[in-house]
Amino acid sequence: MVSTSSTNGSGSTNGSGSTGGSGSTGGSGSTSGSLGLTAPLQTAIAEAEELIANAPFIRTEADRLEGYDYLAGRIRMAMQTAFDYDLEQPVFINPTHQFSRQGLDNPDAVYLHAYLREGVSYVVRGRRGTSADLSFQVMGGTYSADAAATSLMAFDERELVVAADGSFSFEYTAEPGAKTLIVREVFDDWDTETRGTLTIERTDTIGRARKPLTEDVLRKKYDVAARSLTGSIQTWFAFPRFFQYKEPVNTLTVPASTPGGLSSQFSSIGHYELAEDEAMLVTVPRCDDCTYQAIQIGSDWYASTDYETHQTSLTRAQAVASEDGLLRFVISERPPGPGGAPVANWLETTGHRTGPVMLRWQQLSRALGPEDGPTVEVLPLDEVAARVPGLVGLTEAEYAERIAARQRAVARRMIS
Repeated sequence: MVSTSSTNGSGSTNGSGSTGGSGSTGGSGSTSGSLGLTAPLQTAIAEAEELIANAPFIRTEADRLEGYDYLAGRIRMAMQTAFDYDLEQPVFINPTHQFSRQGLDNPDAVYLHAYLREGVSYVVRGRRGTSADLSFQVMGGTYSADAAATSLMAFDERELVVAADGSFSFEYTAEPGAKTLIVREVFDDWDTETRGTLTIERTDTIGRARKPLTEDVLRKKYDVAARSLTGSIQTWFAFPRFFQYKEPVNTLTVPASTPGGLSSQFSSIGHYELAEDEAMLVTVPRCDDCTYQAIQIGSDWYASTDYETHQTSLTRAQAVASEDGLLRFVISERPPGPGGAPVANWLETTGHRTGPVMLRWQQLSRALGPEDGPTVEVLPLDEVAARVPGLVGLTEAEYAERIAARQRAVARRMIS
Protein backbone atom coordinates (compact mmCIF):
# COMPACT_ATOMS: atom_id res chain seq x y z
CA MET A 1 0.00 0.00 0.00
CA VAL A 2 1.34 3.46 -0.93
CA SER A 3 0.16 6.35 1.20
CA THR A 4 -0.18 9.90 -0.06
CA SER A 5 0.12 13.18 1.79
CA SER A 6 -0.03 16.86 1.04
CA THR A 7 2.94 19.07 0.31
CA ASN A 8 3.06 22.58 1.77
CA GLY A 9 4.44 25.64 0.09
CA SER A 10 7.93 25.22 1.54
CA GLY A 11 8.36 21.92 -0.25
CA SER A 12 8.26 19.77 2.91
CA THR A 13 5.90 16.79 3.13
CA ASN A 14 3.47 16.71 6.09
CA GLY A 15 2.55 13.60 8.04
CA SER A 16 4.09 11.29 10.55
CA GLY A 17 6.79 10.32 8.06
CA SER A 18 7.44 13.95 7.05
CA THR A 19 10.68 15.45 5.90
CA GLY A 20 11.30 18.88 7.40
CA GLY A 21 12.92 21.84 5.77
CA SER A 22 16.30 20.97 7.31
CA GLY A 23 16.38 17.69 5.42
CA SER A 24 16.31 15.54 8.57
CA THR A 25 14.00 12.53 8.77
CA GLY A 26 11.70 12.29 11.78
CA GLY A 27 10.91 9.21 13.83
CA SER A 28 12.73 7.09 16.33
CA GLY A 29 15.06 5.79 13.62
CA SER A 30 15.79 9.23 12.20
CA THR A 31 19.17 10.29 10.89
CA SER A 32 20.43 13.75 10.26
CA GLY A 33 23.62 15.57 9.44
CA SER A 34 26.32 15.02 6.90
CA LEU A 35 28.49 11.93 6.94
CA GLY A 36 31.30 13.95 5.42
CA LEU A 37 31.80 11.33 2.73
CA THR A 38 32.49 13.83 -0.05
CA ALA A 39 35.21 15.72 1.84
CA PRO A 40 38.14 13.93 0.13
CA LEU A 41 36.61 14.53 -3.29
CA GLN A 42 36.02 18.21 -2.55
CA THR A 43 39.67 18.55 -1.55
CA ALA A 44 40.78 16.66 -4.65
CA ILE A 45 38.69 18.87 -6.95
CA ALA A 46 40.35 21.95 -5.48
CA GLU A 47 43.80 20.38 -5.96
CA ALA A 48 42.90 19.35 -9.50
CA GLU A 49 41.80 22.87 -10.34
CA GLU A 50 45.17 24.19 -9.21
CA LEU A 51 46.95 21.62 -11.37
CA ILE A 52 44.88 22.70 -14.36
CA ALA A 53 45.19 26.43 -13.72
CA ASN A 54 48.97 26.21 -13.41
CA ALA A 55 49.70 23.83 -16.27
CA PRO A 56 53.05 24.87 -17.78
CA PHE A 57 51.81 24.77 -21.38
CA ILE A 58 48.97 27.29 -20.96
CA ARG A 59 49.68 30.21 -23.28
CA THR A 60 46.27 31.73 -23.98
CA GLU A 61 42.91 32.17 -22.32
CA ALA A 62 41.56 29.58 -24.77
CA ASP A 63 44.12 27.10 -23.40
CA ARG A 64 42.95 27.82 -19.85
CA LEU A 65 39.28 27.41 -20.69
CA GLU A 66 40.03 24.18 -22.50
CA GLY A 67 41.77 23.02 -19.35
CA TYR A 68 38.66 23.61 -17.30
CA ASP A 69 36.62 21.65 -19.81
CA TYR A 70 39.23 18.89 -19.56
CA LEU A 71 38.87 19.05 -15.76
CA ALA A 72 35.13 18.38 -16.06
CA GLY A 73 35.92 15.21 -17.98
CA ARG A 74 38.45 14.15 -15.35
CA ILE A 75 35.87 14.66 -12.57
CA ARG A 76 33.36 12.65 -14.55
CA MET A 77 35.88 9.87 -15.14
CA ALA A 78 36.86 9.80 -11.46
CA MET A 79 33.26 9.36 -10.33
CA GLN A 80 32.70 6.70 -12.95
CA THR A 81 35.86 4.85 -11.95
CA ALA A 82 34.81 4.80 -8.30
CA PHE A 83 31.09 4.15 -8.57
CA ASP A 84 30.40 2.31 -11.85
CA TYR A 85 33.13 -0.31 -11.77
CA ASP A 86 32.12 -3.32 -9.69
CA LEU A 87 34.51 -6.13 -8.81
CA GLU A 88 31.66 -8.40 -7.68
CA GLN A 89 29.23 -7.80 -10.57
CA PRO A 90 31.44 -6.47 -13.38
CA VAL A 91 30.18 -4.62 -16.42
CA PHE A 92 32.00 -2.90 -19.24
CA ILE A 93 32.29 0.84 -18.65
CA ASN A 94 33.03 3.48 -21.31
CA PRO A 95 35.32 5.95 -19.47
CA THR A 96 36.74 7.78 -22.50
CA HIS A 97 34.54 9.53 -25.03
CA GLN A 98 33.76 12.94 -26.49
CA PHE A 99 32.94 14.37 -23.04
CA SER A 100 35.82 12.72 -21.19
CA ARG A 101 39.01 12.82 -23.24
CA GLN A 102 42.31 11.44 -21.98
CA GLY A 103 45.55 9.80 -23.04
CA LEU A 104 45.40 11.09 -26.64
CA ASP A 105 42.18 9.14 -27.04
CA ASN A 106 41.54 7.85 -30.54
CA PRO A 107 38.52 9.55 -32.19
CA ASP A 108 37.92 6.34 -34.15
CA ALA A 109 37.69 4.09 -31.08
CA VAL A 110 35.09 3.09 -28.55
CA TYR A 111 36.85 2.13 -25.32
CA LEU A 112 35.40 -0.33 -22.79
CA HIS A 113 36.99 -1.26 -19.46
CA ALA A 114 36.20 -3.78 -16.72
CA TYR A 115 38.07 -4.27 -13.46
CA LEU A 116 39.38 -7.76 -12.67
CA ARG A 117 40.17 -9.70 -9.51
CA GLU A 118 43.13 -12.08 -9.58
CA GLY A 119 42.24 -15.77 -9.70
CA VAL A 120 38.61 -15.14 -10.66
CA SER A 121 37.12 -16.58 -13.86
CA TYR A 122 35.18 -14.38 -16.27
CA VAL A 123 33.09 -15.03 -19.36
CA VAL A 124 33.02 -12.40 -22.11
CA ARG A 125 30.23 -12.66 -24.66
CA GLY A 126 29.53 -10.53 -27.67
CA ARG A 127 28.25 -10.11 -31.15
CA ARG A 128 30.71 -8.77 -33.69
CA GLY A 129 29.79 -5.57 -35.48
CA THR A 130 31.40 -4.44 -38.71
CA SER A 131 34.09 -2.20 -37.21
CA ALA A 132 37.61 -2.40 -38.60
CA ASP A 133 39.16 -3.84 -35.44
CA LEU A 134 38.05 -5.37 -32.14
CA SER A 135 40.89 -5.94 -29.69
CA PHE A 136 41.28 -7.06 -26.09
CA GLN A 137 44.04 -6.28 -23.62
CA VAL A 138 44.64 -7.22 -19.98
CA MET A 139 46.61 -4.65 -18.03
CA GLY A 140 48.53 -5.08 -14.80
CA GLY A 141 48.84 -2.10 -12.47
CA THR A 142 47.85 1.38 -13.52
CA TYR A 143 49.32 4.30 -15.41
CA SER A 144 50.90 6.90 -13.16
CA ALA A 145 53.07 9.98 -13.43
CA ASP A 146 56.11 7.73 -12.92
CA ALA A 147 55.37 4.59 -14.91
CA ALA A 148 53.10 2.93 -17.44
CA ALA A 149 50.86 -0.05 -16.79
CA THR A 150 52.06 -3.49 -17.91
CA SER A 151 50.35 -5.37 -20.72
CA LEU A 152 49.82 -8.98 -19.63
CA MET A 153 47.86 -10.21 -22.64
CA ALA A 154 46.67 -8.76 -25.93
CA PHE A 155 44.78 -10.21 -28.88
CA ASP A 156 42.17 -9.28 -31.44
CA GLU A 157 39.07 -10.96 -32.85
CA ARG A 158 41.16 -13.10 -35.20
CA GLU A 159 41.92 -15.34 -32.21
CA LEU A 160 38.22 -15.80 -31.41
CA VAL A 161 35.78 -18.32 -32.82
CA VAL A 162 33.09 -16.09 -34.33
CA ALA A 163 29.85 -17.77 -35.41
CA ALA A 164 28.03 -17.00 -38.64
CA ASP A 165 25.71 -14.61 -36.78
CA GLY A 166 28.71 -12.73 -35.35
CA SER A 167 28.38 -14.14 -31.83
CA PHE A 168 31.40 -15.22 -29.78
CA SER A 169 32.44 -15.95 -26.23
CA PHE A 170 35.58 -16.74 -24.29
CA GLU A 171 36.55 -17.46 -20.69
CA TYR A 172 39.47 -15.86 -18.92
CA THR A 173 40.85 -16.47 -15.44
CA ALA A 174 42.60 -13.36 -14.19
CA GLU A 175 46.29 -14.09 -13.83
CA PRO A 176 48.50 -12.67 -11.08
CA GLY A 177 48.73 -8.91 -11.40
CA ALA A 178 45.73 -8.58 -13.73
CA LYS A 179 43.76 -5.42 -12.94
CA THR A 180 41.82 -4.31 -16.02
CA LEU A 181 40.38 -5.76 -19.22
CA ILE A 182 40.36 -3.12 -21.96
CA VAL A 183 38.39 -3.50 -25.17
CA ARG A 184 38.87 -1.22 -28.18
CA GLU A 185 36.44 -1.22 -31.07
CA VAL A 186 37.93 0.87 -33.88
CA PHE A 187 36.21 2.27 -36.96
CA ASP A 188 37.84 3.04 -40.29
CA ASP A 189 34.64 4.10 -42.07
CA TRP A 190 32.48 6.10 -39.70
CA ASP A 191 29.52 6.09 -42.07
CA THR A 192 29.07 2.38 -42.74
CA GLU A 193 30.72 0.36 -39.96
CA THR A 194 28.54 -0.60 -37.00
CA ARG A 195 29.14 -1.36 -33.34
CA GLY A 196 28.86 -4.79 -31.83
CA THR A 197 27.68 -5.78 -28.35
CA LEU A 198 29.72 -7.02 -25.42
CA THR A 199 29.13 -8.27 -21.86
CA ILE A 200 31.30 -9.63 -19.06
CA GLU A 201 30.33 -11.69 -16.03
CA ARG A 202 32.03 -13.40 -13.12
CA THR A 203 31.27 -17.09 -13.13
CA ASP A 204 31.08 -17.20 -9.32
CA THR A 205 28.77 -14.21 -8.76
CA ILE A 206 26.43 -14.20 -11.75
CA GLY A 207 22.81 -14.55 -10.55
CA ARG A 208 23.50 -13.08 -7.12
CA ALA A 209 22.27 -9.75 -5.85
CA ARG A 210 24.73 -6.99 -5.13
CA LYS A 211 25.78 -6.53 -1.54
CA PRO A 212 23.90 -3.79 0.35
CA LEU A 213 25.50 -0.38 0.53
CA THR A 214 27.33 0.51 3.71
CA GLU A 215 28.81 3.76 4.91
CA ASP A 216 32.27 2.19 4.77
CA VAL A 217 31.83 1.16 1.13
CA LEU A 218 30.61 4.60 0.12
CA ARG A 219 33.46 6.26 1.99
CA LYS A 220 35.95 4.10 0.11
CA LYS A 221 34.29 4.96 -3.21
CA TYR A 222 34.60 8.69 -2.60
CA ASP A 223 38.22 8.16 -1.55
CA VAL A 224 38.89 6.26 -4.78
CA ALA A 225 37.28 9.06 -6.80
CA ALA A 226 39.48 11.63 -5.07
CA ARG A 227 42.70 9.73 -5.71
CA SER A 228 41.70 8.93 -9.28
CA LEU A 229 41.00 12.58 -10.09
CA THR A 230 44.36 14.05 -9.12
CA GLY A 231 46.24 10.94 -10.17
CA SER A 232 44.83 10.94 -13.70
CA ILE A 233 45.71 14.60 -14.26
CA GLN A 234 49.27 14.11 -13.02
CA THR A 235 49.59 10.95 -15.13
CA TRP A 236 48.53 12.53 -18.41
CA PHE A 237 50.68 15.59 -17.76
CA ALA A 238 53.70 13.28 -17.52
CA PHE A 239 52.79 10.54 -20.02
CA PRO A 240 53.56 12.34 -23.32
CA ARG A 241 57.02 13.19 -21.99
CA PHE A 242 57.75 9.45 -22.05
CA PHE A 243 56.92 9.22 -25.76
CA GLN A 244 55.79 12.08 -28.06
CA TYR A 245 57.78 14.89 -26.53
CA LYS A 246 61.02 12.92 -26.40
CA GLU A 247 61.15 13.32 -30.17
CA PRO A 248 62.42 16.47 -31.95
CA VAL A 249 59.61 18.86 -32.77
CA ASN A 250 57.97 18.57 -36.22
CA THR A 251 59.20 15.02 -36.76
CA LEU A 252 57.50 11.63 -36.73
CA THR A 253 58.99 8.29 -35.76
CA VAL A 254 59.44 5.22 -37.93
CA PRO A 255 56.37 2.95 -37.48
CA ALA A 256 56.86 0.59 -34.57
CA SER A 257 54.79 -1.74 -32.45
CA THR A 258 52.82 0.50 -30.11
CA PRO A 259 54.23 0.69 -26.57
CA GLY A 260 52.02 -1.14 -24.11
CA GLY A 261 51.52 -4.31 -26.09
CA LEU A 262 48.36 -3.51 -28.06
CA SER A 263 47.90 -6.45 -30.40
CA SER A 264 48.85 -5.92 -34.07
CA GLN A 265 49.02 -2.11 -33.83
CA PHE A 266 51.92 -0.10 -35.18
CA SER A 267 52.16 3.62 -34.61
CA SER A 268 54.23 6.66 -35.51
CA ILE A 269 54.37 9.52 -33.03
CA GLY A 270 55.61 13.07 -32.72
CA HIS A 271 54.52 16.60 -31.91
CA TYR A 272 54.12 19.77 -33.90
CA GLU A 273 54.83 23.45 -33.35
CA LEU A 274 53.47 25.73 -36.05
CA ALA A 275 52.95 29.44 -36.50
CA GLU A 276 49.57 30.59 -37.80
CA ASP A 277 51.05 31.06 -41.28
CA GLU A 278 52.79 27.65 -41.36
CA ALA A 279 51.63 24.16 -42.28
CA MET A 280 52.98 20.68 -41.67
CA LEU A 281 52.78 18.27 -44.59
CA VAL A 282 52.64 14.61 -43.51
CA THR A 283 53.04 12.17 -46.40
CA VAL A 284 52.50 8.44 -45.83
CA PRO A 285 51.79 5.50 -48.15
CA ARG A 286 48.25 4.20 -48.10
CA CYS A 287 48.46 0.77 -46.46
CA ASP A 288 46.21 -2.04 -47.68
CA ASP A 289 47.77 -4.67 -45.41
CA CYS A 290 45.67 -3.59 -42.43
CA THR A 291 42.01 -3.02 -41.68
CA TYR A 292 42.61 0.43 -40.21
CA GLN A 293 44.97 3.34 -40.85
CA ALA A 294 44.58 6.83 -39.44
CA ILE A 295 46.17 10.08 -38.28
CA GLN A 296 45.13 12.44 -35.50
CA ILE A 297 46.38 15.55 -33.77
CA GLY A 298 45.68 16.56 -30.19
CA SER A 299 46.18 19.21 -27.56
CA ASP A 300 48.87 19.73 -24.95
CA TRP A 301 46.39 18.34 -22.44
CA TYR A 302 47.31 15.05 -24.19
CA ALA A 303 43.76 14.58 -25.34
CA SER A 304 41.94 14.57 -28.64
CA THR A 305 40.66 17.92 -29.85
CA ASP A 306 37.13 18.48 -31.13
CA TYR A 307 36.71 15.70 -33.68
CA GLU A 308 32.96 16.21 -34.01
CA THR A 309 32.73 19.75 -35.38
CA HIS A 310 36.27 20.02 -36.72
CA GLN A 311 38.39 17.68 -38.85
CA THR A 312 41.17 16.89 -36.39
CA SER A 313 41.56 13.24 -37.44
CA LEU A 314 41.25 11.25 -40.63
CA THR A 315 41.10 7.53 -41.34
CA ARG A 316 42.14 5.80 -44.53
CA ALA A 317 38.47 5.63 -45.54
CA GLN A 318 37.94 9.36 -44.90
CA ALA A 319 41.14 10.54 -46.59
CA VAL A 320 41.89 10.92 -50.29
CA ALA A 321 44.96 9.17 -51.71
CA SER A 322 46.86 10.69 -54.61
CA GLU A 323 47.39 8.77 -57.85
CA ASP A 324 50.81 7.73 -56.59
CA GLY A 325 49.19 5.92 -53.64
CA LEU A 326 50.33 8.45 -51.06
CA LEU A 327 48.17 10.10 -48.42
CA ARG A 328 49.15 13.74 -47.99
CA PHE A 329 47.80 15.40 -44.87
CA VAL A 330 48.10 19.14 -44.24
CA ILE A 331 48.11 20.26 -40.59
CA SER A 332 47.41 23.98 -40.21
CA GLU A 333 45.27 26.55 -38.46
CA ARG A 334 43.70 28.01 -41.57
CA PRO A 335 42.47 26.19 -44.71
CA PRO A 336 45.45 25.41 -46.96
CA GLY A 337 43.69 25.23 -50.32
CA PRO A 338 43.79 27.76 -53.18
CA GLY A 339 42.39 31.08 -52.06
CA GLY A 340 42.13 29.82 -48.47
CA ALA A 341 39.66 27.06 -49.34
CA PRO A 342 39.49 23.81 -47.33
CA VAL A 343 40.92 20.58 -48.73
CA ALA A 344 39.90 16.98 -48.16
CA ASN A 345 43.00 15.96 -46.17
CA TRP A 346 43.21 19.06 -43.96
CA LEU A 347 43.69 18.57 -40.20
CA GLU A 348 42.59 21.63 -38.23
CA THR A 349 44.77 22.73 -35.33
CA THR A 350 41.80 24.63 -33.81
CA GLY A 351 43.90 27.35 -32.22
CA HIS A 352 46.61 25.03 -30.88
CA ARG A 353 50.08 26.12 -31.88
CA THR A 354 51.55 22.94 -30.40
CA GLY A 355 50.28 19.43 -29.87
CA PRO A 356 50.88 15.70 -30.34
CA VAL A 357 50.56 13.85 -33.65
CA MET A 358 49.91 10.12 -33.97
CA LEU A 359 49.47 7.72 -36.88
CA ARG A 360 48.04 4.24 -36.27
CA TRP A 361 47.80 0.99 -38.26
CA GLN A 362 45.73 -1.89 -36.85
CA GLN A 363 45.14 -5.56 -37.68
CA LEU A 364 48.26 -5.59 -39.77
CA SER A 365 49.08 -8.73 -41.73
CA ARG A 366 52.77 -7.82 -41.79
CA ALA A 367 55.28 -5.72 -39.89
CA LEU A 368 55.87 -2.18 -41.13
CA GLY A 369 59.24 -0.74 -42.04
CA PRO A 370 60.62 2.77 -42.54
CA GLU A 371 59.33 2.83 -46.12
CA ASP A 372 55.76 2.49 -44.76
CA GLY A 373 56.13 5.45 -42.46
CA PRO A 374 55.51 9.17 -42.79
CA THR A 375 57.73 11.98 -43.97
CA VAL A 376 57.30 15.50 -42.65
CA GLU A 377 57.84 18.96 -44.12
CA VAL A 378 56.98 22.35 -42.62
CA LEU A 379 56.25 25.00 -45.22
CA PRO A 380 54.56 28.40 -45.50
CA LEU A 381 50.80 28.04 -45.57
CA ASP A 382 50.44 30.16 -48.69
CA GLU A 383 52.76 27.79 -50.61
CA VAL A 384 50.82 24.61 -49.86
CA ALA A 385 48.41 24.83 -52.79
CA ALA A 386 51.23 25.27 -55.32
CA ARG A 387 53.73 22.81 -53.84
CA VAL A 388 51.62 19.89 -52.64
CA PRO A 389 50.41 17.57 -55.43
CA GLY A 390 47.06 15.88 -55.39
CA LEU A 391 45.21 18.26 -53.08
CA VAL A 392 41.45 17.87 -53.41
CA GLY A 393 39.79 21.21 -52.87
CA LEU A 394 36.36 21.52 -51.27
CA THR A 395 33.78 24.27 -51.26
CA GLU A 396 32.63 25.64 -47.92
CA ALA A 397 29.35 23.76 -48.38
CA GLU A 398 31.14 20.49 -49.12
CA TYR A 399 33.34 20.89 -46.06
CA ALA A 400 30.30 21.70 -43.91
CA GLU A 401 28.68 18.46 -45.08
CA ARG A 402 31.83 16.59 -44.07
CA ILE A 403 31.52 18.05 -40.58
CA ALA A 404 27.82 17.21 -40.45
CA ALA A 405 28.65 13.60 -41.35
CA ARG A 406 31.20 13.48 -38.51
CA GLN A 407 28.63 14.77 -36.03
CA ARG A 408 26.07 12.20 -37.11
CA ALA A 409 28.59 9.38 -36.96
CA VAL A 410 29.75 10.28 -33.47
CA ALA A 411 26.13 10.51 -32.30
CA ARG A 412 25.47 7.00 -33.64
CA ARG A 413 28.61 5.41 -32.35
CA MET A 414 29.74 7.03 -29.13
CA ILE A 415 28.47 6.54 -25.59
CA SER A 416 28.07 9.62 -23.43
